[in-house]
Amino acid sequence: MYKNKKIAIVIPCYNESTQIGSVIESLPEYLDHIIIIDDKSKDNTIEVVNKYKEKYDKITLICHEKNKGNGGARITGIKEALRIEAEIVCLIDGDGQMDITELPRLLNPVVDGKADICKGNRFFSGEAWQNMPKIRYLGNAFLSLLTKIVSGYWHIADFQSGYFVIKAQVLNLINLDHIYTNYGFPNDLLIHANTVNAKVKDIAIRPVYNVGEKSGIRISKVIPRISKLLFKRFFWRMKEKYIIRDFHPLVFFYFIGTLLFLTAIPLGIRFFYKWFTEGVVPQVTALALVFILISAMQFIFFAMWFDMDYNKKNELNDD
Repeated sequence: MYKNKKIAIVIPCYNESTQIGSVIESLPEYLDHIIIIDDKSKDNTIEVVNKYKEKYDKITLICHEKNKGNGGARITGIKEALRIEAEIVCLIDGDGQMDITELPRLLNPVVDGKADICKGNRFFSGEAWQNMPKIRYLGNAFLSLLTKIVSGYWHIADFQSGYFVIKAQVLNLINLDHIYTNYGFPNDLLIHANTVNAKVKDIAIRPVYNVGEKSGIRISKVIPRISKLLFKRFFWRMKEKYIIRDFHPLVFFYFIGTLLFLTAIPLGIRFFYKWFTEGVVPQVTALALVFILISAMQFIFFAMWFDMDYNKKNELNDD
């Protein structure tokens, strides 16, 4: 136990036979349960974990009959942690890219009741820019910016980080079966957490790379998929948080701003059509277009400001 709290750690694995052993050996003694989910690996990950099971009775191995994705494996592990009544659930990956010695820094705010969720942030130190492939870093930064808007956690960054410590009470409030099951899982988890007003703290962690891990992330595929997810989740959070659970007028600002942008589309088409085909600038159309676009941006920026202000109570900054 850690400060009299029952702690479970969830580790999803897919083809991690070369890494999972060192991850298990690095885990601290105070963890009560080690829940490893094999997501239909094609290598001998299961055999490696079974050998460690003979040495450590804390290990529970769950094997998926078909691949469910990184998020799907995490959800399976979280459900098992809740079933065995763990009070705190930790999430790490099985590739060794998360420094387990930093786990107490994520645990303490949650165990002490200061935060509901603590998440690792690899961007604070600046090492990520030096060590992470640049295209992956920029893709992560782009998705983090989108997720700030969609999730309502404006003080959080590095939303792709899967290093989490979460109160079981919060997880019990979330519909786990509604969370995205692939690499957008961390983003979607925080979006769902915001609807229940979970207090989230970002913790600076040291990024770990080049330890033999093999990334399954393909930026060209991941960014469009997660962007599509975030687009849908934005409207879902607005409905869930600001209409169903607690009505807030910011939905009107977003609605009016969106409506004005849609109104600007035919005006924009007419403006450029006249310009390119007849060589004239229709002044009335131009003025109307500028006025509508400025008004639309004002409504949307006000809505964002309302969202930021409403969620300040859920912001916890790093020490």
